[in-house]
Order: sequence, then C-alpha cells, then structure tokens
Amino acid sequence: MNVRGYMLEALVGLVVVIGAILLTLAFLGRTAGGAGGDAIEVTALFPNASGVDVGTDVRVAGLSIGEVTAVSLDPEGYQAEVRMAIDPAANLPNDSSAAITSESLLGGSHIALLPGGSADPLAAGDMILDTQGAVDMTGLIGSMINDSGGEAPADDFDTMSEDFPDDMP
Repeated sequence: MNVRGYMLEALVGLVVVIGAILLTLAFLGRTAGGAGGDAIEVTALFPNASGVDVGTDVRVAGLSIGEVTAVSLDPEGYQAEVRMAIDPAANLPNDSSAAITSESLLGGSHIALLPGGSADPLAAGDMILDTQGAVDMTGLIGSMINDSGGEAPADDFDTMSEDFPDDMP
C-alpha cells in the first residue's frame, strides 16, 4: 500500500471519530428534553405507567417541553410515581392534568400535559393530581374479541321455512 492509501484510511478514520464525538455531544446535550438546565421537577401518580421510562417525552399540544427523570412505585398507594423535568418557560398552571398516551397504535408512549385554568404556575416539587394511566391496548383488543363472540338466539335465524311448502319434492 502506498502513502496515498494510508492517508485515505487516516482521513476516513478521522471522519468516523469526529462523527462519534458529535453524536456523543448531541446525546449528552439533550438534558430534560429541551427543558434546559433550569428545569423544574414535578411528580405525578399514575395507576398504570406502561410504556413510560426515564427519557420519555413530556408534551403539551404535541410539543416536547420536558422528559421523565424517574419512575418508581409509590409504597403507600401502589401507584407509579413519575418524576418529570419540565421547562419553566412553558408556565403551565398548577392544576394541569397528565395522561399517558401513545403516539400511534404501534408507537411509543409519551406523557401529555393538559393545561388547567389556575393563575398559579407549576413550581418545583409540585404534584399533578389529575392523571390518567396508560391504556392496555392488548387487553382492550382482547376484551373486544371476547365480547363480540357468542351465539345469537335461535329465533334470529331465518331458515326461510315459511316460504316453501313442506311437500316440496
């Protein structure tokens, strides 16, 4: 191999290393899903937090304003305690509600916040009281399939016996 071949390999290696460094910086710079370093942390209790993990988006009107920072079990009420870092610039009312929703039938989940009507904004350490847990799609589809089965009453079947005489050949 000549000097040009080595230079080309070194240049390709350098581009790969620079790309890896830029990707690492992009992932490290994504603190609190756009909430920034001054994010406020709020908590919500959900009856079912399926599909929610650390890093799950928190959205208002489809726009990301934060992310989930911790998920644990509340030992008193046996509910999922979800801590979220939210951008204070969103200025959400302290009576806002939270729901775990899916992006599509097969997509991932996110937490959707619906602003309330209070004049006081959410502050660090606040608890969102009005929550709706994740919908178990598998169970929902299964119950629809099971409920749609069954037998119809015998008098619902039209055998057309009255239309034909009994002595037909």
